Amino acid sequence: MKRALITGITGQDGAYLADFLLKKGYKVYGTYRRLSTPNFWRLQYLGIFDNIELVPSDLIDSGSLVEALEASHPDEIYNLAAQSFVGASFEQPSGEGLVIDFEFTKVFDSMNDVWLVVKFYLFCI
Repeated sequence: MKRALITGITGQDGAYLADFLLKKGYKVYGTYRRLSTPNFWRLQYLGIFDNIELVPSDLIDSGSLVEALEASHPDEIYNLAAQSFVGASFEQPSGEGLVIDFEFTKVFDSMNDVWLVVKFYLFCI
C-alpha cells in the first residue's frame, strides 16, 4: 500500500486530493495547523475524516516537519499548504512567493534530515 503525506489537507484541494488517493487505495496522512477552532469540516463533509491520519505540523518548524515525515514514512508528498487568507496573497504577491519558496525549502530540508527519498509534488495555488 502506497503512503501519501499531504500538507494543507484541510484546504479544498487537499481534502479532494485525500479523497482521490483513498479511493486509489493509499494510506493518507495529512498535516494541519493547530488552531483554536479545528478546521476539519471539509474532510468530514467528504466522509473521509476517520480514514486519514492527521499530524500536527507547522511548515516553518523543521522539527514538526521531521516528525510528520517520520510518522508517515510517505512514498509521495503533496505540498498544498498555502496562505490561509487568499486576499493577503493578492495584496502582497511577492510575499506569498517568498512563503511558498520558504515552505518548499523547509520540506526539502526535513526530507534530507530523515534521509527520505520520495516523489514530491509542489502545487502553487
